[in-house]
Amino acid sequence: MTTFVNLTLGGLSSGAVYAALGLSLVIIYRATRVVNFAQPALALISSYLAYSVTKGTGSYWLGFVAAIVAGTLLGVVVERLIIRPLRHAGELSAIIATLGLLLLLQAVAGMIWSNEPHAFAYAFDFRGRFSPSDLFAVLAVVVAATGVLLLFKFTPLGLRLRATAFNPEVAKLVGVRVGAMLTVGWGLAAGVGSLAGLLATPPFIFPTVLDEVFVYALTAAVLGGLDNPLGTIVGGLVLGIGLSYVSGLLGAELVPLAALAILVAVLAVRPSGLFGRATARRV
Repeated sequence: MTTFVNLTLGGLSSGAVYAALGLSLVIIYRATRVVNFAQPALALISSYLAYSVTKGTGSYWLGFVAAIVAGTLLGVVVERLIIRPLRHAGELSAIIATLGLLLLLQAVAGMIWSNEPHAFAYAFDFRGRFSPSDLFAVLAVVVAATGVLLLFKFTPLGLRLRATAFNPEVAKLVGVRVGAMLTVGWGLAAGVGSLAGLLATPPFIFPTVLDEVFVYALTAAVLGGLDNPLGTIVGGLVLGIGLSYVSGLLGAELVPLAALAILVAVLAVRPSGLFGRATARRV
């Protein structure tokens, strides 16, 4: 019984990270129908900035704030300079662009900070069962997810964002600045992704540290539904706990295989996700 409790608590903290990064994917997908494969690279760059600020000032929280702000600005820049010029070229062009940006930013990170692992501190003590650092990860993701949901449901900005995601042509006719809303969506998603990066990178940061996390985050988003933020949060937590069981009971080497099996099963049985809504598209 104690083993299952420990595995469950450990899975909650990792699942919160998957949920946060998955949420950043969902925010962009809802608005543009593009899966942003560059999201882990944006989170990586902001985490490296947090590492540099923390090292230079001695304050983790200054680095934390710098990472969130920088990540948000990076998302805005990517949308304006890369994604927007491709909006009439089709969804596949934008996806390919994000893949290229992923490789580019990882290479840039290696050139600036080197490919060697650097020690990156936790926010709080990480020792013990469900440590203060684990609790912080879960609470930070809950607060971020609640803020995003409240923004979308109960604010005029959220209404405009939802209108843009649902039907940009109609939204434009009623006065919504669709381009501005897409920029806001990318910035918001990148900010949430930066939070996920800060939670996932310790204790060491290096250019490919978030690759595996991104696979699990994408699995969580597909599991919960790529158009369902709340479902993605639930999917991330469930996935984190499930993979923790696999790691603790069957072996850590089977975790990637288990995640892949879950991803394939969901896509085969319910492509819209467990909490998503199936939609018909004109072809």
